[in-house]
Amino acid sequence: MSTPAELIVKCLENEGVSVVFGIPGEENIRLVKALAASDIRYILTRHEQAAAFMAEMYGRVTGRAGVVSATLGPGAINMQLGVADATTNSTPVVAISAQVGQDREYKESHQYVDLVSMYAPITRWAADIPTANAIPEMIRKAFKLAETERPAAVYLAVPEHIDEDDGDYELTPLPRRVVRAEAPAARQVARAVEVLRSAKRPAVLAGHGAARSHATAALVRFAEQTGIRVANTFHGKGVMPDDHPNSIGTLGFMTHDYVNFGFDNADVVIAVGYELQEFDPVRINPQGDKKIIHIHRFPAEVDVHYTVEVGIIGDISESLNELADALDGRRFDDVEVPGSGLLEEEFVRGQNDSRFPVTPQRLVADTRAALGRNDVVLVDTGATKMWMARLYPTYEANTCLVSNGLSTMGFALPGALGVKLAKPDAKVLAVVGDGAFMMNSQEIETAVRERIPLVVLIWDDGGYGLIEWKMDLELGEHHHVKFTNPDVVSYAQSFGAKGFRINSADELLPTLKAALDDDGVTLISCPVDYSENLRLTDRLGQLDETL
Repeated sequence: MSTPAELIVKCLENEGVSVVFGIPGEENIRLVKALAASDIRYILTRHEQAAAFMAEMYGRVTGRAGVVSATLGPGAINMQLGVADATTNSTPVVAISAQVGQDREYKESHQYVDLVSMYAPITRWAADIPTANAIPEMIRKAFKLAETERPAAVYLAVPEHIDEDDGDYELTPLPRRVVRAEAPAARQVARAVEVLRSAKRPAVLAGHGAARSHATAALVRFAEQTGIRVANTFHGKGVMPDDHPNSIGTLGFMTHDYVNFGFDNADVVIAVGYELQEFDPVRINPQGDKKIIHIHRFPAEVDVHYTVEVGIIGDISESLNELADALDGRRFDDVEVPGSGLLEEEFVRGQNDSRFPVTPQRLVADTRAALGRNDVVLVDTGATKMWMARLYPTYEANTCLVSNGLSTMGFALPGALGVKLAKPDAKVLAVVGDGAFMMNSQEIETAVRERIPLVVLIWDDGGYGLIEWKMDLELGEHHHVKFTNPDVVSYAQSFGAKGFRINSADELLPTLKAALDDDGVTLISCPVDYSENLRLTDRLGQLDETL
């Protein structure tokens, strides 16, 4: 026998939930009480947006839905950005908020807005729980929809009359079921073989779906058996290890980067777990003339630059293995990749660059040196993402995390708390621009209070660096992008955390290593030389003309 609030918590426990992020409100106090009496850890945050980012990144690295909770009205609205980020980043999240009761929802009323209608466009499913009897079915449905490929966020509103109901209900959670991927159709594999037998310059683009499906072993095997070179999207970083000889790097930079050259002359693109929201296909198929083999758990989106020749729908690893075996030794070792090795050369130059303020290349190189293969870096949106996503060598899927669906600023600092709770044995680093840092810096207090180790590396340039870069690149001038920052050392100390300011390039790596070895909370502010931004785009433009 359980009250509705207790039943909700039992259903969450049944789904394997171990942590809920959020802020309580007057209208869900009984749900919070039931959580406090359970084995689920409740992480009290300082903003609902940050709580949603924590849940999103928890879901991103575990593949199981992260859970975020808020009160009604403004609390639920604050939560929306992280929920939308989760859906556009194909990440499983279950968001739960309070709502007014049936006695108020039909009329103008204090703190009432139609939350289900607000959440519907940014979730796979949004609904009010109308009665306690619906709780087991609705929560099971929420987790099923959130976690089934393609993952997304779902939203449930718990009206006041449900939270306040102190009756005992003889209801139990429904059994948890995992939806398994189907085997690929043999006919589609055979069609893909015919396309590849006549191909001269195929290339593989691996995306987020490959990372979610843990397809690294199959992708490596496919590349080694066929000799085909592999690039990945920002979201697919690490699914093909960057130190594998068949890896050519990451696609997604805002201009024509080194890796793009590997696709310019390709006649067939094998898209493995790729989703259009990650990276506009016009960038790899501008004329719409390349043949595309789409390998995924679900059919491709329609786009004039992504017209699929063959779609292999099913388990991604099984599809790759069957395709490799069916090719029966057909290899493409002689395909040249223009610009091959240029990315590594740039990285090596960055390792030895002692200029101060520190160059982005040196920041990337020292970050890589400070972290192990399985450690996790979250990279916030801005110029930081452009440099880290394209240049940071990644060896395991989901160890370099960006937001490239909604590309939301401010996710990385709170998101690092979610990742650390999901992967306590890994070192976790949030790399943020100073603009993104201040958007959710209040969660430093959450990390200190909850004793969650957190290291934040701030690329400090006193402005919105990516927007300045884009303005300078396209307009030749920039406006309204500069601001001032607090003294980060004092700011960190005011929360009970440690703070450091880098004063020379050689200070960066030892400071990073010491912070990551510590079990506390550390902020590191490093001045960055973003004059390198335009130098990079100028250099890439010159390469376009010569390669």
